[in-house]
Amino acid sequence: MQKIDKHLSAPHGIAAVLVRRAPKLELPFAERSKSRLRATLDNGEEVALFLPRGTVLRGGDLLVTEGGIFVEVLAAPESVLQVGASDPQALMRAAYHLGNRHTPVEVGRDYLRLEYDPVLADMLARLGVRAERAELPFEPEAGAYGGGHKHGHDATFAEDYATAQAVFHEHHGHDHDHGHSHGHDHDHDHAPHVHDAHCGHKH
Repeated sequence: MQKIDKHLSAPHGIAAVLVRRAPKLELPFAERSKSRLRATLDNGEEVALFLPRGTVLRGGDLLVTEGGIFVEVLAAPESVLQVGASDPQALMRAAYHLGNRHTPVEVGRDYLRLEYDPVLADMLARLGVRAERAELPFEPEAGAYGGGHKHGHDATFAEDYATAQAVFHEHHGHDHDHGHSHGHDHDHDHAPHVHDAHCGHKH
């Protein structure tokens, strides 16, 4: 069983010919949200994923095995509600109500797509939009998976946090360079600042 611990988000810049030749890993959204997973490629080979916690794979992403082999991620068709409306305001209203329920939603140019749920289908019908069951790939917006219980899945979170930390440390070092006498206060403030920032994303 090959181990996979490298993930290249699309657009990844890898030559199309290499991607075409790569074995495929087709998974529904729930499986693409797991950082630890055993799965079977389309060539029958079994792989074990060990990705950073909170990683969410998207169709078109590439994985790299320990042996340096590319694997293309495909979003598998699954049971969804395809939501449309002739009135854009009705569609926006539907998006608002779904957002209030912390429902993962894929936002298209003129449609919404969510996991099939008969209760939500009824709510959407009452809102005056079309909600039809279909088998389609599901790629919800980053930032609202499962009511927020998967914190840190969005790549921008890690990037923003790292930037904030770098700015803080740069400022911290800058004060010391100027010989401020209250270094003890800086040390005291430093740990709670990092602790709070970290914990704020744990809940």
